[in-house]
Amino acid sequence: MRAILLGGGLSLLISLIGTRYAIKVLARRGYGQEIRDDGPTTHHTKRGTPTMGGLVIILATVVGYFTAKLITLQMPSASAMLLLFLFVGLGVVGFLDDFIKISRQRNLGLRSRAKMIGQTVIAVVFGFLALSPALEDDRGQTPASHHISFIRDYEAFALPTVVVIVLIWFFVTGFSNAVNLTDGLDGLATGCSILVFAAYTLVNIWQNSQSCAIEAGPKCYEVRDPLDLAVIAAAITGACFGFLWWNASPAQIFMGDTGSLALGGAMAGFAIMTRTELLLVIIGGLFVAVTLSVMIQVSVFKVSRASGAFRSVFRVEPGHRVFRMTPLHHHFEMLGWEQVTIVIRFWIITGLCVATGVGIFYAEWVAGIG
Repeated sequence: MRAILLGGGLSLLISLIGTRYAIKVLARRGYGQEIRDDGPTTHHTKRGTPTMGGLVIILATVVGYFTAKLITLQMPSASAMLLLFLFVGLGVVGFLDDFIKISRQRNLGLRSRAKMIGQTVIAVVFGFLALSPALEDDRGQTPASHHISFIRDYEAFALPTVVVIVLIWFFVTGFSNAVNLTDGLDGLATGCSILVFAAYTLVNIWQNSQSCAIEAGPKCYEVRDPLDLAVIAAAITGACFGFLWWNASPAQIFMGDTGSLALGGAMAGFAIMTRTELLLVIIGGLFVAVTLSVMIQVSVFKVSRASGAFRSVFRVEPGHRVFRMTPLHHHFEMLGWEQVTIVIRFWIITGLCVATGVGIFYAEWVAGIG
């Protein structure tokens, strides 16, 4: 527990101070954000705002975690090292995307195929290592499992390794892109991420206290290294808190793809390692909704242009749009909502999703014990 408090506190302090320094350095070098031409016109005033602030979040998390382990004289676990690999690896992919945007002065960085290849390589390596027998603990537990999970593994049947790696790839790329899509308003993705990682801090602490390694029972949790995962979750939460001080409206710095891809990948990593993959869909419900808005918009637009039957059934014109603009937060901007209003209300929605997810998690344990 001491390491959790140290990791979170140190990361917050490093991020709070480091982000201020990063703003000066990035602004001096001209590393400013490029704005999409087809986005809301109110965003054009943000052009030139320093970006790649996700570097500070990543650095604060890594330094905060390892310093906490050093102070408490504890060795890092295999689960923690894998999660940091996923977190930093996707941050590198995002950094390349951001750097290309800045160096070439355009709002398009890596091509979508190149970005997907980078995400895929990181996700597959992570999945392969997380399932590797070489990383089993003395109880035979690997960081990830071969079972589908909601709150804990469904033990009815085990999936082949190839299928599990595909599912891990789906979650990692899906949530890294979901956070990336949500990162469109000052403080939106950062604030929502704080709530999700705080939830996983609590989940990991609870799983540790009810771990099968401590006391076997019908409702104990077969999760490897939950307490060490809680240290990283607290470190990321603290790093995002410190960054939010400077990222809140009006933002003095953006996290860029460097931060959003890393944070989304870490969310997926926590879900995989805590055996709560499907629960993440509830806890991260806001990110899921934002992603679905883009998928619905693109699908309806394309089908309405290609299918006369679709147009006649739903009585829409060719190229019909369900939302005025996507991702979802831009739709509300086009309706006239103030950006701050959208951000706060999306934070509230995320809070409700997190409360629901954590409530379901705890209720399952209470029902099982009773």
